[in-house]
Amino acid sequence: MTIFRGTFLDTPDNPFTGGDLRVDTDAGVLVTDGTIVARGTFADVRRAHPAEPVVDLTGGLVLPGFVDTHVHFPQIRAVGGLGLPLLEWLDKYALPEEARMADASYAAGVAAEFVRGLAAAGTTSALVFGAHYADAVDALFTASSEVGLRVTSGLVVSDRLLRPELHTTPSRAYDESLALARRWHGVGRNRYAVTPRFSLSCTDELLAVCHDVLEEVPGALFTSHLNENEAEIAAVSELFGGCDYVTTYDRHGLVDRRSVLAHNVHPTDVELKLLANAGASVAHCPTSNAALGSGLFPLTRHLQHGVRVALGSDVGAGTGFSLLKEGLQAYFAQQLQAEDGHPLSAAHLLHLVTTAGADALGLSSEVGDLSVGKRFDAQLLRPAEGSPLAVSIAHADDPEEALARTFTLGTPADVRAVWINGDLLHT
Repeated sequence: MTIFRGTFLDTPDNPFTGGDLRVDTDAGVLVTDGTIVARGTFADVRRAHPAEPVVDLTGGLVLPGFVDTHVHFPQIRAVGGLGLPLLEWLDKYALPEEARMADASYAAGVAAEFVRGLAAAGTTSALVFGAHYADAVDALFTASSEVGLRVTSGLVVSDRLLRPELHTTPSRAYDESLALARRWHGVGRNRYAVTPRFSLSCTDELLAVCHDVLEEVPGALFTSHLNENEAEIAAVSELFGGCDYVTTYDRHGLVDRRSVLAHNVHPTDVELKLLANAGASVAHCPTSNAALGSGLFPLTRHLQHGVRVALGSDVGAGTGFSLLKEGLQAYFAQQLQAEDGHPLSAAHLLHLVTTAGADALGLSSEVGDLSVGKRFDAQLLRPAEGSPLAVSIAHADDPEEALARTFTLGTPADVRAVWINGDLLHT
């Protein structure tokens, strides 16, 4: 057993439905075998367990590990390709990197960089867009296992309109996907995600195979892209006989509680209703939406329809792994909208990058907040003495204001330690 002492902030009760930020100053959290077994004032927890070792985390903020609901493993070296909209950006920056994943040694190097980048940013769980090559997906799962991250990922499949070397066939996609799932799904903290790139690059035959794989791998997730860019949406409608984007997936049984669809910047009300009724989640990726000029995410409309929303970094169109930065950009995007924007507090932002993400990934019974019974996936944010963030926090009126300033000024450099399942990962 170990007692962690510090100021703990989390959102076990959803702030979008009336919940408040939970703040415990000078608290004690008792962890055994990776699970939180007691939480209270440090004095009370220490009195009940006088012989247990104490890890002193005072002088900073202890938050749950972040949950990234949309990030691309092959694109870490493509971050910073500015000046282009989605489809042109893919052709110039992203897809050449995707093609390099055919080299297994290159993919292994990228995978090591990728998982280190996630951990250093305080991200402990992630839904990861894998690669078009099975060996590269193996490299990702191997790297994530070595670090200990909770990674859900899979083979990315497409059979049209991309670089030819990224194409597959329905039969090959089926065989390779199931083989990867057998090797990795449920092994350690890894899970499998069925991952067509997007409807634009997938025929109905390939999407039907995606459904077959999803049904054959109990507990797998489904993820893809949705309504990101207006030119993309128009092309999808033309390819699929005029139907809306959500229906291209739904008619193959791919929209349900297991589905996490990225972006959805330009949804129709019909699509939002379908997503809500199905229990699907949307991964909002605000820095990517801004960098590619895709648009402003209509959070109010999603909330009004009851669609679940969490945040994703969308590296490499997104501008880095830090979900602090994504939270701040989400705040900006909502501030800029007169009708579809929703004012966001620090509690909302923390919820979006922790409990909402855990719910979207089906992990809410394990992670997302620091309640008794949850796994101790946590991070310590403690800025360097004299830094702008440290000065700002020192003059905050209360911990919630300190959290707001952390989202405003914080970077991965302020993440001093990360734990997954009670094990220290990064210092």
